[in-house]
Order: sequence, then C-alpha cells, then structure tokens
Amino acid sequence: MDIAILSVSLNVHSTRRIVEEAQKAGHYVELIDHTKCSVKLGEGKPQIYLGEENVTDEFDAIIPRIGAKVTRHGAAIVKQFEMNHVFSTARSLGITRARNKVRTLQIMARKGIPIPQTLFSINPDNIEEQIRLLGGPPVIIKLQEGTHGLGVILAETRKSAKSIIDTLYKMDTSILLQQFIEEAEGEDIRLIVVGNKVVASMKRKSDIDEFRSNVHRGADTEAITPTSKEIYIALNATKYLGLGVAGVDLIRSKKGPLLLEVNASPGLKGIEAATNVNVAKHIIQFVERNALRKRK
Repeated sequence: MDIAILSVSLNVHSTRRIVEEAQKAGHYVELIDHTKCSVKLGEGKPQIYLGEENVTDEFDAIIPRIGAKVTRHGAAIVKQFEMNHVFSTARSLGITRARNKVRTLQIMARKGIPIPQTLFSINPDNIEEQIRLLGGPPVIIKLQEGTHGLGVILAETRKSAKSIIDTLYKMDTSILLQQFIEEAEGEDIRLIVVGNKVVASMKRKSDIDEFRSNVHRGADTEAITPTSKEIYIALNATKYLGLGVAGVDLIRSKKGPLLLEVNASPGLKGIEAATNVNVAKHIIQFVERNALRKRK
C-alpha cells in the first residue's frame, strides 16, 4: 500500500514514528509537506501538486498531521484527497472543527457530552457578568486555537480576569472562558482513539507551580485504565467530529469526567512512553483495514 503522511518534516517525532511503523509493515510511505502542495481546479479532474510533481493518484491513503498555523490550507489539501477517493485518517471537516475549541464544545454540548461550564463572547462591556456566569474567579481563559497548552491562562482573581479578558477582546483575539475545576488538582487524562477503540490512556499531572497538565509544559505522566464513562466520551467525541484518530483530553470533576478538547493530530511521544503502547502501529493497522476496504 502507498501511504502519504501530510506533515512538514520527518524531524517531528510523531511523524517519524508513523513512518517507521508503516515501513515495518511493508508499505511505501512518503512525506508530503502540505504547505508546499497546490490544487489545480478547472477543466478535467482536479489535480494535487507537490511543487511541480502531480501526486493526485499516487496514494491509497493519507495520514494528516496538520499544524495549527496552516489549518485551513492543510484541511483544503486533505479535502481534495478525499474528493479524489483517497482514504484519510481524519476528515478535513473534523480537522477544522477540532482545531476550533468553541466549535468542538458546541458540538459536544448539542450531543450531550459533558463539558466544563464555558462561555464565549466578544463584548468588552459586560466582562463582570461573564465572570459571574461562570461562578466567579478563578477562571480559565483559552485562545480558541491554542495548542500544546499555549494560550491557556488561569486568572485567579476578578481583577486579573477582567484585565486579561479586556486586553484580549481589544486585540480582536478569539477566546473562551471556562470554569476552573479545582478538585482536578492540575491533572487531566489523555485518551488516544484509533477507529472505534481507545488504544492508550494516560494521566498527566502538572508540577506545583503549573496548572496546565500538558506534556509540552513538563507534566508528569502515567498509564491509567479509563472508566467506561471516559471511554464512552472519548469514542463519541471522536465520532461526532469525524475523526479516525484523535487525542481526547478529559478532566475528572466531582460531577464525573468532562471533555476539554479533541486533538486531530495527537502527539505520540508522551503517550507511547507512558503506556508502552505502540500507538503508531495501531494507526497503520487502522489505515490497512480501511484503505483496502475503500479500494474494493
């Protein structure tokens, strides 16, 4: 099978791991830098070019690893492969939905998936009321398209919350406000979904001076066995967004697990090290099952 990994570089650990497992399984695999791809539309069949090379009909499957800064272009390239009947581990619509935190949470709320109390607005004139609707400080302030824990701020007092929110509104920065789950004590859990199965799960705990429990922020990790409710949330959140592979982040509250966000290109380094699960191999096996079925 011929597989394309849509990623900017083999120096990215997760990309390299997927390539390694694809090659071990005997597949031809090629790195396609989606930022260097173009789509030609007009007469005849639309064509996808990598530089001057026509790659329209070269692959049986693609595995998108789209960076946050090029989401729109990357998703458009994925969409064109989809329209050319190439199997993708993530739908283009799922990639754009997952990248926008508000859109993800809107879908989850409509589908009955539990989430923290969340508010989004662009009105700088009623910040006091916005904070009050969330039960008062502390509150979490998030950029709508932040990644790796970047763009997540804990405002511990009403004064600091008002100052930060007002500044971001006046900078035309899209944000959301979220209830602070104190009982989580700086912990969250990451579940990796591949197809219709949770293949790996870990708990992430921040250090004493850091509330963001993200591996890129230096969080400690350990393997866990998720509850049936956590598995249910992860599988359905992934399905509702239209993703075949996803990292689902949950937080444990007094009311039970709450969904924080869904990552369409989850990192593999932390989860594979913490759990000793070969997640990259699971992804390749998922591609094998589905791409072959699509070609028949």
